[in-house]
Amino acid sequence: MNRPMELYIWGGDWGLPSIDLNCLQVMAYAKFSGVPLQTTVTNNPFWTSNGSLPVFKHGSQVLNSFSEITSYLRKKNFSADFGLTPKQCAEIVAYTQLLKDQLYMGLQYIWWVDAKNCLELTRPWYCKALPFPLNFYYPSRYEREAKEHVEVLYEQYDDPAAIESYIYGEAEKCLTTLSVRLGDQDFFFGSHPTSFDAVVYAYLAPLLKAPFPKPVLQNYLKACTNLVKFVVRVTNRYFPYAAQEYETKKSAEESARVKTAEPDDFPHRRRHQFLAGLFATVAMTSFALFTGLVQVAAKEEMTEKITDYDELFETSENSDD
Repeated sequence: MNRPMELYIWGGDWGLPSIDLNCLQVMAYAKFSGVPLQTTVTNNPFWTSNGSLPVFKHGSQVLNSFSEITSYLRKKNFSADFGLTPKQCAEIVAYTQLLKDQLYMGLQYIWWVDAKNCLELTRPWYCKALPFPLNFYYPSRYEREAKEHVEVLYEQYDDPAAIESYIYGEAEKCLTTLSVRLGDQDFFFGSHPTSFDAVVYAYLAPLLKAPFPKPVLQNYLKACTNLVKFVVRVTNRYFPYAAQEYETKKSAEESARVKTAEPDDFPHRRRHQFLAGLFATVAMTSFALFTGLVQVAAKEEMTEKITDYDELFETSENSDD
């Protein structure tokens, strides 16, 4: 009996099957290669051999890294790079290294080093996803490792703003290079996705989709419209369920929010109705004063009062006589 190929991953959000770069690489490669892969969302790296996800299992084989997993899959005749020339394979190696050198630190920075993004998006997401008590440990660990990585690589800079500017500048150069290389094609090496498309998708998809409070690098990516279309294309073709589940979830949350808000809106509607009625009354009164209608009515009332006073005076005189 053939044992299934299994992949244990970080969960998805924002219309993506996973928010993790390493998990997405393997998932996309498996889809491109036709691997019958069973994915399980675990959000728990504690029991893994190296304390990270993804974990690939097939029989006695337990693998963690993208290179190990893809190498194993190729031995099983699952490859996304069939038909590529030696030159194209060399290009994939070179461009993949470019991503690691220029774009990876930009992703680390926007997720974990930028204080606003980390505090308002990254840490809350991982704290919610991780089981107790690991949600107290791993977010702090990931943040600390990212900051230490930045400090080691850019120790020559004293100004944090200069470090951020340099990291984002390098990342933007990489995005520009990718955009030029992709051009008007659907994928980087023709009409079919390769291992490089899997790597690029994993780098770009979370950067594009995450709701960063401070989206500096994200905004630059959004300006590269062909890269945006690339991410959307891969998601819709190979992970349509993720986008559908996210839209369903959003619709349900919006409906719940509207229902919850209805009782609170009721007093405001009554207030608006009262103010509208008051405004109409004031407007009608002002119009009446302006046109003289109220003045005429006041004169008639005064005349009636004078007549009544005269009659009363005459009655009083007759009584004296």
